[in-house]
Amino acid sequence: MSDQDADEAARTLPLRHSDDIQGDILAGFRKDHETVLLLRFPDDLAPVRNWLRRLIPHIATTRQVAAFNAEYSTARHTLAGTDPAALNATWVNVSLTYAGLRFLMDEEPFPDQQPEGVQAFVKGAFARAEINGDDGESAPGEWLFGRADQPVHAVLTVASDDQAKLEVRASQLRVAAARAGLTVTFEQVGATLPGERKGHEHFGFKDGVSQPGVRDFDRPDPRDPIHVHGKPGTRILPAGEFVVGHPKLTGEAPPLPEWTRNGSFQVVRRLAQDVPAWWAQAGAARRQLDKEGIELPPGTGTEWLAARAVGRWRSGASVAHNPNAEPPTKPGAPDDNLISYVDDPEGHTTPHFAHIRKTNPRDGIGGDFTNADTRRIIRRGIPYGQPFDPAAGTGHGPDADRGLVFIAYMADLAVQFEFLQQAWVNNVDFLQPETGNDPVIGKDTDVNLKLDTNPEGKKLHFAQFVRTEGTVYAFAPSLSTLRSLAG
Repeated sequence: MSDQDADEAARTLPLRHSDDIQGDILAGFRKDHETVLLLRFPDDLAPVRNWLRRLIPHIATTRQVAAFNAEYSTARHTLAGTDPAALNATWVNVSLTYAGLRFLMDEEPFPDQQPEGVQAFVKGAFARAEINGDDGESAPGEWLFGRADQPVHAVLTVASDDQAKLEVRASQLRVAAARAGLTVTFEQVGATLPGERKGHEHFGFKDGVSQPGVRDFDRPDPRDPIHVHGKPGTRILPAGEFVVGHPKLTGEAPPLPEWTRNGSFQVVRRLAQDVPAWWAQAGAARRQLDKEGIELPPGTGTEWLAARAVGRWRSGASVAHNPNAEPPTKPGAPDDNLISYVDDPEGHTTPHFAHIRKTNPRDGIGGDFTNADTRRIIRRGIPYGQPFDPAAGTGHGPDADRGLVFIAYMADLAVQFEFLQQAWVNNVDFLQPETGNDPVIGKDTDVNLKLDTNPEGKKLHFAQFVRTEGTVYAFAPSLSTLRSLAG
């Protein structure tokens, strides 16, 4: 890139060049290997501030991560889709819980009247479990981390292209924390799945297909400026939906202290997945349709029913565009994301209960995208555990730990993440009465499958086979705020 091109990019996409916003919020780490460390502070403030002061030079900025990702994408395109082994980096991000912020500030972080999103942050995820549908086996008393009796003050996210380099950096961070008196209360290791499973979650579906674009960070398509260049259907939203202190889609955000500017609220969850059980019930539901004489497209099997539950086929191809069969994969083709639900109001093609429609109803509410756009979150999840494959030996069986390390960023915990969980994912009357909960990540439910051949619908039962095993609400401050906290 010439100096002139660089100057033009900095002028038109200023957030891409931010050295104040931490990496992974707007510019995702997008690494094959990741470790999340949950830390508890000691009682003495001085060593914690010294620890933070020494950590800050190692924290990735948006500028650094965005520049690397651009170089990596260019190299990968040159290599016809092969990962460039010579290009690798290791990134670090830090976030603080309410308890961590209050400890470092030595005073109340939010002294004025608190909007609902801040109240959620202050109370913590364990106190908001009912809102998020975390009960039964997902109740906070069963969690591995984030319980009321298990304080977390800081979250370190370490990500790398190289597993050995990740382990070295994680070890260095553990040692530095221990020297300052910090305790690692929980450590979660994640990695992309191997081979053809890369980019997919454990149920087998391509993950992260639908992410929002961000104004002043993502380059708009000159012919379709509401979407990201080269990514049809990826809508560009104001940065204030994800980063505090920036313009929002619908007016001004609730006033927050100046120190929150250029920071982002973060949700960290461990979601365990029972892969064989989920697929077994999808198969049972498909056989039930046959038994009851429901007319289905010829040649459809369990994959067809599972695709209805998700809203996509395993490859990421949408049911909206490919209702009866998964299309051949086209290397280099953009993600199938230019989707509208206006012509499918009854959910005969993409069911109202489908995971992608529940979490992003697009223009399916009121005929426009406003409702959906104000609820978007930026997701940075990565799988943990080995793929389900009993023939592969130890660690691959049905009882092995596996699931998703769910990490998300947003400007308001209540308006975005909690609303999604309560009003859409676990709302049986979403869009229409008796729609059912999300059959992928939602609570135990009956869903109502409607088809052109069966417009009244057919009830199918989906038990809950994604279990919450821990949740933490945190805030990823700007670099300038971190320096202030360390000072």
